[in-house]
Amino acid sequence: MIVTTANSVIEQPNAESSDVQKNIFQEPRSDEQQRRGNNDPRQKQPRQNNQPRRDKRDVHGWVVLDKPIGMTSTHAVAVLKRLFSAKRAGHAGTLDPLASGGLPIALGEATKTVPFVMDGRKRYRFTVAWGEERDTDDTEGRVTQTSDVRPSAEAIRDLLPRFTGLIEQIPPQYSAIKVQGERAYDLARDGETVELKPRPVEIHQLTLVEHGDNGQSVFEAECGKGTYVRALARDIGRILGCFGHICALRRTLVGPFTERDMIPLEQLEALCNRAASGEGSLADALLPVETALDDIPALAVTRADAARLHRGQAVLLRGRDAPNSSGTVYVTVAGRLLALAEIGNGELIPKRVFNLTGLTASSARNNGSV
Repeated sequence: MIVTTANSVIEQPNAESSDVQKNIFQEPRSDEQQRRGNNDPRQKQPRQNNQPRRDKRDVHGWVVLDKPIGMTSTHAVAVLKRLFSAKRAGHAGTLDPLASGGLPIALGEATKTVPFVMDGRKRYRFTVAWGEERDTDDTEGRVTQTSDVRPSAEAIRDLLPRFTGLIEQIPPQYSAIKVQGERAYDLARDGETVELKPRPVEIHQLTLVEHGDNGQSVFEAECGKGTYVRALARDIGRILGCFGHICALRRTLVGPFTERDMIPLEQLEALCNRAASGEGSLADALLPVETALDDIPALAVTRADAARLHRGQAVLLRGRDAPNSSGTVYVTVAGRLLALAEIGNGELIPKRVFNLTGLTASSARNNGSV
């Protein structure tokens, strides 16, 4: 729920700018293109005369794609960017190709709010297959260890408190972490063994949901930024002496976005076709830019103060209604998002100003009636 008072003291997200920028795409490239490099003549194909260039437009808002299994996050961004003919797009947290579920994609000015979503909690529902550990910690990998042992539900539940709270976790060998400038998964594919250092992650909740006789168990986990669910399956299997790997994974929560916000790709494509024939609007698929700022206090200002902030100038906060807090707020004028700003020393200092001219979220999408 959006807080509409500026009397709360909050902390600005600490996501590194490089982590955010790598998720923002002007023209996303496929994994194959990235492997070939920039000098491959196949990378740029001449445009056919019978294929006119589609004009890009200003589109601002969030689309929470219910990503299908088999699609990369980069490809998903490229598809949505093309569907909306958007000038700018990016995602708020990679989702593995073998995983399904919520992939929040920011369009236009929403890309300025990506750090707030990336720093939010995530919730996953995942299935662990016992008896095999694999080098990728999921079904795509090569089997590295096996066991005939199968854990009981009681043994699993007794172990889960060790994986709850602030823990140290070694990322999977096949992860996007950089090692001396190279991605760990690239080094692993080249046959190199990479020693990745343990990292602190926070597991807010870890629950055993189902445990059957088929050698598999279903879990739900709610965790903070940087947690690898594949590593959870690996480490639990090792301690239980039975080994294990992820065989199914679905993300059900990313920051403020839940399963109710997710839209399947087929539904988006159908909406795009209806919009092209004049029977609907792609705005119906958008959530407002400020949806990502759900945990940040909002502060309304006058039109005169809004004009100063829009020019990048600070505004003095005075009078009995002036907030007495400090920290980040999102500023509105006449109910419309204007800027992200910092309150300090009696001033409101603009940090990111939004220009929401163009296609934005419709009232139908806001009411959940898509």
